[in-house]
Amino acid sequence: MRTKLVRIGNSRGVRLPKPLIEESDLSEEVELVAGDRTILIRSAVGPRAGWAEAAAALARREGGLLDAPTPTHFDADWTW
Repeated sequence: MRTKLVRIGNSRGVRLPKPLIEESDLSEEVELVAGDRTILIRSAVGPRAGWAEAAAALARREGGLLDAPTPTHFDADWTW
């Protein structure tokens, strides 16, 4: 996709079409990385940001795991 730089005060900017933003799952905050004749725009938030905190909060609220652990054949005593 081609676009033009637009003047924004003393700076220049790029307008990103809404479908492209949605497809890339970008939020309000992005990270810019300059490379060799390139500029990479990526989300400042990782794909699983906040999952650990949410799981800990769920465990506190529910009093532990929702289901009991299911044993598998990997749980047998190991001989080294």
